Amino acid sequence: MGWVSTSVLPKSALLLAEGTHAAGWRTFEITTRLEVLKSSGVTRVWMPTALLTAKPYQKTLANTFQCDGGSAKKFESKADGLGIIAAQFPAGVKPVLTVTSRVSTKDWTANLSAPLAARKSRSADLQYFLRPTKLLPTDGIVKQRASEITRNSRTDLDKARAIYEWIVENTYRDPKTRGCGVGNIRFMLESGDLGGKCADLNALYVGLARAAGLPARDVYGIRTAPSGLGYKSLGASSDKVTKAQHCRAEVYLNDYGWIAVDPADVRKVALEEPPGNRPLNDDMVQRARARLFGSWEMNWMAYNFAHDVALPGSSGPLVPFLMYPQAETADGRIDSLDPDNFRYEITSREITA
Repeated sequence: MGWVSTSVLPKSALLLAEGTHAAGWRTFEITTRLEVLKSSGVTRVWMPTALLTAKPYQKTLANTFQCDGGSAKKFESKADGLGIIAAQFPAGVKPVLTVTSRVSTKDWTANLSAPLAARKSRSADLQYFLRPTKLLPTDGIVKQRASEITRNSRTDLDKARAIYEWIVENTYRDPKTRGCGVGNIRFMLESGDLGGKCADLNALYVGLARAAGLPARDVYGIRTAPSGLGYKSLGASSDKVTKAQHCRAEVYLNDYGWIAVDPADVRKVALEEPPGNRPLNDDMVQRARARLFGSWEMNWMAYNFAHDVALPGSSGPLVPFLMYPQAETADGRIDSLDPDNFRYEITSREITA
């Protein structure tokens, strides 16, 4: 991953300001406050910012930060829409970093009944979203399964839908999965254990789509508000959204461009919508299944599309994706899901004025 636009920033700085609030869009402010509870020597902290590039579903208006007692730099990877605030705190200083993102979002639905005008051949940026990554290989069993799933498909749309339906039919949401999962799709297919959460099930969609020749990408983000469509499981339950991270997916179709998909949330509806454990032929599950191919409700903020992220200045391993804050002390990388060593709180508020 090539980092660009590196700059030293003061303790509090405006990192990005683009786009304007327009009719039909909702604006949210999401604030993440991170504190390392057991620091040792120099402590480094990394947080994702809101998506760098404007999309039909999101405009990032600003990212700001507060880093008392430390120093910070901004790093960007435009290909992945990835922005990182990397902060460093000397020994003896309490490591606390706060990052606030302000975004406008808009529900996004593709008109799959009306193909776009003739499109040019795929550009280099689309080829980027066909590449294999460490946990998303496109050969071996992944290629074999993708070929099996799409063998009767004639068009890109047919392929994309076939993979989506296969994911919904054959996977399940496992409530015991830690965090949002890891996304080791080769292991999932080889073991036959197709359970997990969003970073597993939607990664499986992306890997199978790439293996079938369709550009696709995971979109890592966080839920920001309740669902307005009647789904208790598909929205934030309060303004405290610390555990509301959610990975979605996009796939590129020659006749339609990028479209939204989210088979993982179909399985979340089936498992979690009261009274729970709904079958796939349940009316609510069927509505979610129909809607989540080609559509997203934007009570959610996107962070980035990145895989295999090298944290700038870190001596530790790559992270599979950057959706949670990360930290490292002289004793090594801290488990970002371990509340005894690493604490953060994320809040979301809608701005109506």
